[in-house]
Amino acid sequence: MAFDQPFDDRPGRIWYDGEMVPWQDATLHVLSHALHYASAVFEGERIYNGRIFKLTEHTERLFYSAKRLDMKIPYSVAKIDNACNALVADLGIKDGYVRPIVWRGSELMGVSAQQTKIHVAVAVWEWPAYFTPEARMEGIRMELSKWKRPDPQTIPADTKATGLYMICTLSKHAAEANGYNDALMLDYRGYIAEATGANIFMVIDGKIHTPTPDCFLDGISRRTVIALAKKRGYEVIERHIMPEELTKATEVFLTGTAVEVTPVKEIGKHTFTPGEITRTLLEDYDEEVRLEVPTTLDTA
Repeated sequence: MAFDQPFDDRPGRIWYDGEMVPWQDATLHVLSHALHYASAVFEGERIYNGRIFKLTEHTERLFYSAKRLDMKIPYSVAKIDNACNALVADLGIKDGYVRPIVWRGSELMGVSAQQTKIHVAVAVWEWPAYFTPEARMEGIRMELSKWKRPDPQTIPADTKATGLYMICTLSKHAAEANGYNDALMLDYRGYIAEATGANIFMVIDGKIHTPTPDCFLDGISRRTVIALAKKRGYEVIERHIMPEELTKATEVFLTGTAVEVTPVKEIGKHTFTPGEITRTLLEDYDEEVRLEVPTTLDTA
């Protein structure tokens, strides 16, 4: 399936409020609360060889995000897991992407919306691997964003809430307009935070350093890579990192559901050479996500 195919006009079905509906019929009203007040949370998951990587972990985070936004999902974790697996089987997707989303409906229009209906939908689509590990090892170019990750006392920064991604879109648009692939965002204190949709790691003196996720999402891919690094015997240090410390880094890479493990060769004036540690973790991650684990449906 082509990436340029519109997302509102595709074959197949979407799981929508407990039912499988034709893709084109999975719509919502223009006065839905989520559209006006960002009262929505979502997940992003990858399908490898027909299996969704860490599905339940993602679904549990979806429920956590919803609870943080004062939304009660009217289904169980198992029900959402089943819907995701059923869609993958229904569409026959071997390598793809899963997007569950929860949002407030159109019963009320205003900041206060306790009586709105909570809707849930899940869509899946093909997302094949376009680059070999060798091509990915060339690295991407990043610039520094003018937007900062906010103080967690101003917004639920530990969730995948839709409103949190507005500044990510602005940052990535600006970076692409300037010829870069992505942008590095600092936090409200001036520490290195993350890319627009991925966590960041850097190798300094043979040790792996990564920012403490105290005002941005502690990614599932991030935690996976940390575990893989420790299994290899690498020392992983989570701490606050100032942007000037990029001068000390020899390798830099990103982690995330979409980017997987992606080396970085440039951030502004700083350049890096994707090396052995990055390659090792890239290959380990590729192997980890493709492990054969039986998929079972839960009737709960």
